[in-house]
Amino acid sequence: MTVCLDVVRPEVHSLGKYNAGLTTGEVRERYAVTAIAKLGSNESPLGPSPKVAQALAPTSDLMRLYPDPAGRTLREAIGGRFGMAADRVILGNGSEDLLSVISRAVLRSGDRIVTPYPSFPLHEDYATVQGATVARVAVDERLNFDIPSMKRALREPCRMLIVANPMNPVGSWLDGDGLTEILASVPRGALVVIDEAYAEYARGSSCPDALALLKAFDLNWVVLRTFSKAYGLAGLRIGYGLTSSAGLTDLLDRVRTPFNANAFAQAAALAALADDDHLEAVVSLAVRERERVRAFLEGRHFVVAPSCGNFLFFDCGKPAHAFSEALLAHGVITKPWKQEGYEAFIRVSIGSEAENDQFINAIGELCSNT
Repeated sequence: MTVCLDVVRPEVHSLGKYNAGLTTGEVRERYAVTAIAKLGSNESPLGPSPKVAQALAPTSDLMRLYPDPAGRTLREAIGGRFGMAADRVILGNGSEDLLSVISRAVLRSGDRIVTPYPSFPLHEDYATVQGATVARVAVDERLNFDIPSMKRALREPCRMLIVANPMNPVGSWLDGDGLTEILASVPRGALVVIDEAYAEYARGSSCPDALALLKAFDLNWVVLRTFSKAYGLAGLRIGYGLTSSAGLTDLLDRVRTPFNANAFAQAAALAALADDDHLEAVVSLAVRERERVRAFLEGRHFVVAPSCGNFLFFDCGKPAHAFSEALLAHGVITKPWKQEGYEAFIRVSIGSEAENDQFINAIGELCSNT
């Protein structure tokens, strides 16, 4: 039987596979290593708040019953945290689920989106599937946002602006003045999406409160956040969006699947949101260790991008795939970047002290052998 895959839209054929990286089991099996530092996916080394396990203890009804499709209790808690009504909160199966929802709700074939580059690939992929074109605005020579180029890109008609702040994978960020400049350049009728997956880690930096700035502009917008990173719930898949109006939330709600936030995820997120002490411990560890790892890499003469996330983006000076493969033999999982122009860069997550030591020691051995 001849299989014809032309039935699938050509935009899908043009997509690359998402680079999810190797699991600890795959690395253990392939390299026969025992200690593994999983530093490729920006997960929290401290995991979730202990309150999460307590919240999930009575599991029978959570398993057998459909979850609240509106996620009312969690939406109210999130809204309360940000001083917003619950009808301006939307839940997702991770924040990337909401990126898909937004793209399907807003983008049409031939539309144009503007986004920094290098990017979180799904910022581009979901738009491409909808038939939209992606206008990339590369970071400058210091790996910071190129604000003048971003403003020029916004002079042409566009349907959507997607900005991750702090930026993934680079880690650099827009300060309040920079974000204000860009927002003032957005054409009327476009949707602004600010992806703040790493906002919790930006405390103490000049990374601004996007919600406060957005309120000054007559724009449609969504600010995306997640429980996967600082809150340690990556495996449960729960993210959320804060919107410019209840009307926009209502329309986006019509596009998402009804039960896209499962019952365990909703219960866990409620418990995690209530434990500020655990969140502070997670962020403090990441900030402290990020600067320690940065100092080491710079001491080895690697070019390291500015970062206020829980990761660093550095130029390893050679094809990143080969360098990352060499790290795997030492039990260290990192993410070699594959987007054009950045194939020599690696994104390394900030883990526990022991995991970071394992990474540092592996880099030291590799450098001493070259």
